Amino acid sequence: MIPRKYKYVTNRAARNKAGEEAGSIRVLVKTGSDMAETDYTCPECTHSEHVEKEWKRPFSVKCSKCGYTMRLPKLKDELKRDKKREKK
Repeated sequence: MIPRKYKYVTNRAARNKAGEEAGSIRVLVKTGSDMAETDYTCPECTHSEHVEKEWKRPFSVKCSKCGYTMRLPKLKDELKRDKKREKK
């Protein structure tokens, strides 16, 4: 068995206050580490940045320019929420 380099990887669209996909967030957590390497583009002000932050759930990142908080829900919870939006 080959050991995995990352224990968590995601690359998602980030929603602004209006619910529009206007930014992105990518998170990588290496195996054996509790630090998340995060690259984001803020959906509110389009500021892009790389930050390293402790990995814990629920995970969120605050934009250093405008202060908007981007939350990273569990994928299954995000999919449920998207289905509810589609029904409206």
